[in-house]
Amino acid sequence: MPRSARLDAPGVLHHIIIRGIERRKIFKDNNDREDFLARLEKLLPATKTSCFAWALIPNHAHFLFRTGSVAIATLMRRLLTGYAVYFNHRHKRSGQLFQNRYKSILCQEDAYLNELVRYIHLNPFRAGLVKSLEELNDHPYCGHSVLMGNKKRDWQDVDYVLTYFGKQRHIARKHYYAFVSEGIHQGRRDDLMGGGLIRSLGGWSAISKNDLKGAHIKSDERILGDGEFVHSLLSASDEKFEHYYEVSRSGYDLDKTAMKAASLCAVEVDDIFSRSKQKTKVKARSLFCYWASRELGVSHTALARRLGISVPAIGYSVERGEIIVKDYGYQLIEK
Repeated sequence: MPRSARLDAPGVLHHIIIRGIERRKIFKDNNDREDFLARLEKLLPATKTSCFAWALIPNHAHFLFRTGSVAIATLMRRLLTGYAVYFNHRHKRSGQLFQNRYKSILCQEDAYLNELVRYIHLNPFRAGLVKSLEELNDHPYCGHSVLMGNKKRDWQDVDYVLTYFGKQRHIARKHYYAFVSEGIHQGRRDDLMGGGLIRSLGGWSAISKNDLKGAHIKSDERILGDGEFVHSLLSASDEKFEHYYEVSRSGYDLDKTAMKAASLCAVEVDDIFSRSKQKTKVKARSLFCYWASRELGVSHTALARRLGISVPAIGYSVERGEIIVKDYGYQLIEK
């Protein structure tokens, strides 16, 4: 089965889950945890991503992010790739560290933010890392202690979360603590892990907006929210795929895209597929990768195979290509 495409948009709330391959540890000690958090401390402001909740467990981790000006996929690639290199070097290992790709669930903020904050922050208790809520109050590797004012992490957005519980900080903390206490015996919350595509009604395309309005129903597995929220996100996603179709219909495939990038940069098409680091050839390769990814919808993995380079290298090329397009005003299809 092909994997579902990522969904993302500026300002969207994401529940992110990362797991170690074969349930192995991704954090062996506090040095690992501190390195991971130091990376977050740099990347969150750089990508203008907000963090509302987080918890590090030895073999997995949870985060509640709101996308800023940079795609969540870019943030996660930088975070996980850099950490995996560090972890493998420090622990003298090689190979994959994380289980497949991270899980990302888009969440309806008004309905689920406080529930998700509680669920994520109770993970250390459910995992047996702390024995009580009082211990959790001071646990350094979970955002709960930061919300309670006992630990300081400048990159965690404390004020925004506390506004859900009261206008004055000390009162809000008291209400937040009571709210978390009420959920301490809830256990695993499958209802907070996204829904399943509605197949009995023929899928989302068979359901009108009026059918969805106000309905509290299970949704796409990538989304946590009511029908209206799901409909709006999937509609935006459909528009993106319609754009891919439009580009393809205009005759652009990877070969024609490579020709366009090569022509603009005055290099040969073969130069794009070489590993030359000459400036104009890197520029052409970056343009090609950007257009292939953003305009044709080609995955980074497929591009990596085509160019014979790593997936992270493709990611960096796409980022460079985006800057070049903005600086020079290049367009794949002239309008």
